[in-house]
Amino acid sequence: MLNLPIQGIEFFSKGKRGVVYTGTYKERKVAIKVKRPTSNAESAIENEYFWLKKLNPYQIGPKVVFFKNKALVYEFVEGKYILDFLKKASKKEASKILKEVFRQLRIMDKLKVNKKEMHKPLKHIIIGKKVVLLDFERCYKSNKPKNVTQFCQFLLRRKLIKVKENDFIELLKGYKKNLDNKSFNKILRLI
Repeated sequence: MLNLPIQGIEFFSKGKRGVVYTGTYKERKVAIKVKRPTSNAESAIENEYFWLKKLNPYQIGPKVVFFKNKALVYEFVEGKYILDFLKKASKKEASKILKEVFRQLRIMDKLKVNKKEMHKPLKHIIIGKKVVLLDFERCYKSNKPKNVTQFCQFLLRRKLIKVKENDFIELLKGYKKNLDNKSFNKILRLI
């Protein structure tokens, strides 16, 4: 099936562009992501590998193990999806996790990297031993990245934060326009 030096390969999940398997490589659990045969998205897995290599030094994304035979292999991330976590988290735990998500999104905005899909990150954020963002297949360079603002829109729509919506939207507009630390810190303070 997959010509890789990985033991015990098993199907895990599939998305629009990729299929994920799990296995063991050098005594650690890994995820193996390959292109979904029915997907028209050429080079999506290669694109994800490219961006993870750039973002891993900032502790963003699952840690890349290797890329071989068009398969991206990274450390498997154990944990809960963000909504499942937030449903049971205390206010203090939720605040801590959201700040870590925002830290990562802010770094990507500063690097001018747009992840996409942060307006609906239901399966894109895993909370385990640490907070890990997943699925960088559609990531691209942008002078107007929207990671922070899209995630804020998600939190607002899902009513996961209690803020005055009009004031919050004004803050988001200010951040979107300037992408500066001052605007970002105002958003964090409200959350």
